[in-house]
Amino acid sequence: MSRPTPRPSPTELPFYEACARGELTLQHCEPCDRFLFYPRTHCDHCHNPTLNWRRVSGKGTIVSYTVVRRAVSEAFTAPYVIALIDLVEGPRMMSQIVDTKPEALAVGQSVSVAFEAWSDDIKLPVFKLHGVLGK
Repeated sequence: MSRPTPRPSPTELPFYEACARGELTLQHCEPCDRFLFYPRTHCDHCHNPTLNWRRVSGKGTIVSYTVVRRAVSEAFTAPYVIALIDLVEGPRMMSQIVDTKPEALAVGQSVSVAFEAWSDDIKLPVFKLHGVLGK
Protein backbone atom coordinates (compact mmCIF):
# COMPACT_ATOMS: atom_id res chain seq x y z
CA MET A 1 0.00 0.00 0.00
CA SER A 2 1.39 3.41 -0.94
CA ARG A 3 1.16 6.60 1.06
CA PRO A 4 -1.05 9.43 -0.15
CA THR A 5 1.13 11.68 -2.29
CA PRO A 6 0.70 15.45 -2.65
CA ARG A 7 -0.13 16.75 -6.10
CA PRO A 8 1.21 20.31 -5.97
CA SER A 9 -0.86 23.10 -7.44
CA PRO A 10 0.96 25.88 -9.34
CA THR A 11 0.86 27.95 -6.13
CA GLU A 12 2.51 25.14 -4.12
CA LEU A 13 5.00 23.94 -6.74
CA PRO A 14 7.91 26.24 -5.68
CA PHE A 15 7.67 24.83 -2.13
CA TYR A 16 7.97 21.23 -3.36
CA GLU A 17 10.73 22.09 -5.84
CA ALA A 18 12.76 23.62 -3.00
CA CYS A 19 12.17 20.57 -0.81
CA ALA A 20 13.52 18.39 -3.64
CA ARG A 21 16.73 20.49 -3.48
CA GLY A 22 16.89 20.12 0.32
CA GLU A 23 15.81 23.71 0.99
CA LEU A 24 12.93 24.99 3.09
CA THR A 25 11.35 28.01 1.41
CA LEU A 26 8.32 30.00 2.45
CA GLN A 27 6.34 32.75 0.83
CA HIS A 28 7.15 36.22 2.11
CA CYS A 29 4.99 39.34 1.95
CA GLU A 30 7.16 42.44 1.51
CA PRO A 31 4.56 45.08 2.54
CA CYS A 32 3.86 43.54 5.96
CA ASP A 33 7.19 41.65 6.26
CA ARG A 34 5.60 38.29 7.15
CA PHE A 35 6.37 34.75 6.14
CA LEU A 36 3.43 32.52 5.24
CA PHE A 37 2.70 28.81 5.36
CA TYR A 38 0.74 27.05 3.69
CA PRO A 39 1.39 28.40 0.19
CA ARG A 40 -1.40 30.70 -0.93
CA THR A 41 -2.27 33.27 -3.56
CA HIS A 42 -2.25 36.34 -1.29
CA CYS A 43 -1.08 37.39 2.17
CA ASP A 44 -3.52 36.34 4.87
CA HIS A 45 -2.64 39.47 6.89
CA CYS A 46 -2.64 42.40 4.44
CA HIS A 47 -4.13 40.61 1.38
CA ASN A 48 -1.22 41.60 -0.87
CA PRO A 49 -1.21 39.29 -3.94
CA THR A 50 2.54 39.65 -4.59
CA LEU A 51 4.39 37.05 -2.55
CA ASN A 52 8.05 36.10 -2.96
CA TRP A 53 9.67 32.77 -2.10
CA ARG A 54 12.56 32.96 0.37
CA ARG A 55 14.79 30.33 1.86
CA VAL A 56 14.37 30.12 5.64
CA SER A 57 16.51 28.70 8.43
CA GLY A 58 14.53 25.51 9.02
CA LYS A 59 14.86 26.02 12.77
CA GLY A 60 11.95 25.98 15.14
CA THR A 61 10.44 24.93 18.43
CA ILE A 62 8.06 22.07 19.23
CA VAL A 63 4.72 23.58 20.30
CA SER A 64 2.77 20.34 20.55
CA TYR A 65 3.13 16.74 19.44
CA THR A 66 1.46 13.38 19.48
CA VAL A 67 2.87 9.89 19.22
CA VAL A 68 0.93 7.75 16.76
CA ARG A 69 1.23 4.23 18.09
CA ARG A 70 -1.28 2.60 15.75
CA ALA A 71 -0.66 3.43 12.11
CA VAL A 72 -3.59 4.68 10.04
CA SER A 73 -2.74 2.16 7.31
CA GLU A 74 -0.14 -0.41 6.26
CA ALA A 75 1.67 2.39 4.39
CA PHE A 76 2.88 3.86 7.69
CA THR A 77 5.12 2.30 10.32
CA ALA A 78 4.20 3.11 13.92
CA PRO A 79 5.17 4.57 16.23
CA TYR A 80 5.78 7.96 14.65
CA VAL A 81 5.58 11.51 15.93
CA ILE A 82 3.49 14.31 14.41
CA ALA A 83 4.27 17.78 15.76
CA LEU A 84 3.38 21.43 15.46
CA ILE A 85 6.56 23.42 14.93
CA ASP A 86 6.81 27.18 15.34
CA LEU A 87 9.46 28.25 12.83
CA VAL A 88 11.79 31.07 13.94
CA GLU A 89 10.49 33.08 10.96
CA GLY A 90 6.95 32.99 12.37
CA PRO A 91 4.73 30.41 10.67
CA ARG A 92 3.58 27.21 12.34
CA MET A 93 4.12 23.98 10.41
CA MET A 94 2.81 20.48 11.05
CA SER A 95 5.38 17.80 10.33
CA GLN A 96 7.00 14.65 11.59
CA ILE A 97 9.78 14.45 14.19
CA VAL A 98 12.22 11.73 13.12
CA ASP A 99 15.30 9.91 14.43
CA THR A 100 14.31 10.45 18.07
CA LYS A 101 12.63 8.20 20.59
CA PRO A 102 9.20 9.60 21.46
CA GLU A 103 10.12 9.53 25.17
CA ALA A 104 12.95 11.99 24.46
CA LEU A 105 10.62 14.70 23.16
CA ALA A 106 9.17 17.65 25.04
CA VAL A 107 7.29 20.81 24.18
CA GLY A 108 9.75 23.69 23.87
CA GLN A 109 12.63 21.69 22.38
CA SER A 110 14.51 23.14 19.43
CA VAL A 111 14.35 21.34 16.10
CA SER A 112 15.94 21.66 12.66
CA VAL A 113 14.58 20.67 9.28
CA ALA A 114 15.66 17.64 7.28
CA PHE A 115 14.06 16.15 4.18
CA GLU A 116 12.77 12.65 3.48
CA ALA A 117 11.54 11.08 0.28
CA TRP A 118 7.79 10.58 0.46
CA SER A 119 7.58 9.07 -3.00
CA ASP A 120 9.78 8.87 -6.09
CA ASP A 121 8.82 12.46 -6.95
CA ILE A 122 8.20 14.20 -3.62
CA LYS A 123 10.45 15.06 -0.68
CA LEU A 124 8.87 16.51 2.44
CA PRO A 125 10.29 18.47 5.35
CA VAL A 126 10.63 16.56 8.62
CA PHE A 127 12.30 17.75 11.81
CA LYS A 128 15.00 16.46 14.11
CA LEU A 129 16.00 17.61 17.55
CA HIS A 130 18.37 20.54 17.10
CA GLY A 131 21.95 19.43 16.67
CA VAL A 132 21.03 16.05 15.14
CA LEU A 133 22.35 15.95 11.58
CA GLY A 134 19.83 15.80 8.71
CA LYS A 135 19.66 13.00 6.18
